[in-house]
Amino acid sequence: MQNTLSQAEFVTLGQLISATARQAPQRPALIDGDQTMSYAQLDELSRRVAASLMRDGSSVGAAAAICAANSAAYVALFVGAVRAGVAAVPLPVTATADVLSRMLRDSGARHLFADAGSPLQAQHAAAAGAALIRIGDDSDELAAWLAPAADPASLPKLTGQEPFNIIYSSGTTGVPKGIVQPHLMRWLHVRRGTWQQYGPDAVAIIATPLYSNTTLVSLFAALGNGSTVVLMRKFDTTRYLELAQRHRVTHSMLVPIQYQRLLDHPDFDAYDLSSFQMKFSTGAPFPATLKAQVLRRWPGGVMETYGLTEGGISTVLAAAEHPDKLHTVGMPAPGCTIRIVGPDGEDLPRGKPGEVLGHTLATMTGYHNRPELTGEVFWNSPDGLRYLRSGDVGYFDEDGFLVLCGRIKEMINSGGFNIYPGDLEAVLLAHPAVKEAAVLGVPSRQWGETPVAFVAVDEAAGVQPEALKQWTNEQLGKTQRLAAVLFVPSLPRNPAGKVLKPSLREQWSQSSEALD
Repeated sequence: MQNTLSQAEFVTLGQLISATARQAPQRPALIDGDQTMSYAQLDELSRRVAASLMRDGSSVGAAAAICAANSAAYVALFVGAVRAGVAAVPLPVTATADVLSRMLRDSGARHLFADAGSPLQAQHAAAAGAALIRIGDDSDELAAWLAPAADPASLPKLTGQEPFNIIYSSGTTGVPKGIVQPHLMRWLHVRRGTWQQYGPDAVAIIATPLYSNTTLVSLFAALGNGSTVVLMRKFDTTRYLELAQRHRVTHSMLVPIQYQRLLDHPDFDAYDLSSFQMKFSTGAPFPATLKAQVLRRWPGGVMETYGLTEGGISTVLAAAEHPDKLHTVGMPAPGCTIRIVGPDGEDLPRGKPGEVLGHTLATMTGYHNRPELTGEVFWNSPDGLRYLRSGDVGYFDEDGFLVLCGRIKEMINSGGFNIYPGDLEAVLLAHPAVKEAAVLGVPSRQWGETPVAFVAVDEAAGVQPEALKQWTNEQLGKTQRLAAVLFVPSLPRNPAGKVLKPSLREQWSQSSEALD
């Protein structure tokens, strides 16, 4: 399926911020605790960062890494780097020093900006050949490093194909993949912000880490359209609700587990959230039951986006407009063509699951230093278009809405039948006592593989694992039935909200369950 997006002249994020700084210099760009940075201040500071990087010899195509907690300085460093044509490399502070060191070396970053909470120390930067500049309230190094602001005329002229940032996928062994996103991709995210109701009167709250693509899509849509951004250094439900009420927040990007935790807050309904216009979610499956709760209890629209950090694929579900489609992830976003293909690359009819492929201008350049992996993830269609392979299984329903079934690698083959974990998880989540659910395939002597579920429940409901298994299996096909249900306090997740199924697999291997 295809949706169109009209072409327009490419404009850099720096040019958009400068335009807002000229039109409304005192408008708050960033609110970071008790500190506010205006658009004029963000424009000047980011140009000083750009000038400093160019002074140190960084040219278009170079890289600069940031490993720190959310802050206004972090945003200014990111914007300053891309204004100089330098790819920003946001590194996850939750990773180990060893993994971060591999990312830093792979990126080739010549500068590393790190705060006191970063696992990276001077020896790691030195080993990677990067200059370390400490940032944060306890350091004066950034102020000492900064050069006078660069004249806009001295900044490089960018075409849109240059790398905007390199975002590393999660990984525990080897070197995680560095996803290179070009300026054009981010510009398209900013343009989409106009129909997402970002604008001069919008106030967006950032409650996820700045090293996550989920966060950056929302951040740049807000800044590129002249909105005010409220930064949270760490997500906390009470703090989020207080900030949303105090600053009359209109927009928010949250992962599904954050929605659940906010709705579970005992005083959620006592806060004034009437200012909200639009709420977004991406990065992890958003259960239909949870979407319905958000629509019922939280003012403003709900927009779910399905896509990859690599780009190429994007669907949008305006939940309030399609309350009967909450089990789907919507229809192709403007400018995106999506195909559902079988093993031989043939297009599949509606209702039949296959791999989800997408084509759009908002696509990564490739994996940094990994040409072989880049080649594997792209597929060239007979009509000459380059599609990105998602690795996800899904199908279009009769109305053209995309329904996801799970990951190809997570598909369970039990007795010769394919079982998609997402189908089973959806049934589990429909039970009123279930808060979280994840299904994976485990070895079985009888079936080869068989599905088991890890579930977090409301203890007050009093449901037991065996009773929940029986209730679920009564609603599943004979070949889909769960072999076991294990209760856990909560599902292990990464900071972007994705369930860490390898951790669950390890839990299973250490459990006392035995399957015939």
